[in-house]
Amino acid sequence: MEQISGRVSVLIPLYNRVRYIKETLESALQQEHGNIEIICVDDGSTDGGDKLVESYLSDSRVKLIRHPNNANKGQSISLNLALSHATGEFIAILDSDDIFLPSKLKNQVQFLQANPHVGLVYGMGFGVDAEGKELYEILSPEHQEPSDPNRVLLDCYFHLPVGSLVRRKIYDQVGGFDTSLRAGQDHDMMIRMAEVTQFAFQPVRVYCYRRHSESISTKGLEARWRNAQVILNKAAARYPYKKSTLRK
Repeated sequence: MEQISGRVSVLIPLYNRVRYIKETLESALQQEHGNIEIICVDDGSTDGGDKLVESYLSDSRVKLIRHPNNANKGQSISLNLALSHATGEFIAILDSDDIFLPSKLKNQVQFLQANPHVGLVYGMGFGVDAEGKELYEILSPEHQEPSDPNRVLLDCYFHLPVGSLVRRKIYDQVGGFDTSLRAGQDHDMMIRMAEVTQFAFQPVRVYCYRRHSESISTKGLEARWRNAQVILNKAAARYPYKKSTLRK
């Protein structure tokens, strides 16, 4: 797709989040950065969340895409489909139960425009429960970005979805999300990006990360551990990581 300068494509993979998707969508639509498009890919929802998104389609900024036969194909395939429709110079991923704070995209677009050598910028946030009650801080103003692929391989220390903004050309360079992974695909993508571009941290609160009983991060722990070995093997074959990093 032809890229539009300054535009942010917000990608929302949706699967059975009818309780949260309205607040998620509103947080994207209310961004202080005006040049956005929102591409929601429904991954076979059965709870009516996709119908709620349909009620927003009168807003030209919102698009809803479904898989053939309303199939459930997983988040990686859904995100790759959204990327194939994206026209933005910048890509933001917003999970369907998380929230952007109003200045999130404005702050991060301005940072990337002022720092052309940086491919990805991320900020601070806080965890919230199902009702939106604040639980804990995510990162602090004292955090420092090491811009070291070894550190990213060892520790998924920031949120690629919800917390970050990435230049579209970086996704083009590293390729799409690994469709063989139904968990851990975000960490795998972060690792591949760290191998080709510089990361940067802004000490600004930009998002809310939802923790609840249906979270993938809560339910998919075993799958994440199994996929970790797959991700590690791919990384070791692709990039000259330190031996000490691979042992750890």
